[in-house]
Amino acid sequence: MPVAVETVSSVRSFGGEQAVLRHASEVTGTDMTFSVFVPDHAEGAMLPVVWYLSGLTCTQANVTEKGEFRRACAELGLIFVAPDTSPRGEGVPDDADGAYDFGLGAGFYVDATQEPFAQH
Repeated sequence: MPVAVETVSSVRSFGGEQAVLRHASEVTGTDMTFSVFVPDHAEGAMLPVVWYLSGLTCTQANVTEKGEFRRACAELGLIFVAPDTSPRGEGVPDDADGAYDFGLGAGFYVDATQEPFAQH
């Protein structure tokens, strides 16, 4: 079954489209956000994709707002995808000690296996 994707924002930039999108993730049980830059291209063209995984505690906005990849991607014909790799929102457990590097918003690109973190 196709995943419903909501457009949060979309703008033209450097000969392409920069968008921020959101979908309900079955895996994390939360809404997940990602940004994508798609350069102008011929209809039906197959373009390579670069996946950018941002650092600890960062959202997709870290590279989308601070990096400048769009001009190079447009010139090279690359799609650039930057997901927020951390579940966020109400119900996502946080570290009891308030550590920034564990729990809500921390991203280590792993699947947690222990409760209460395994759910998200």
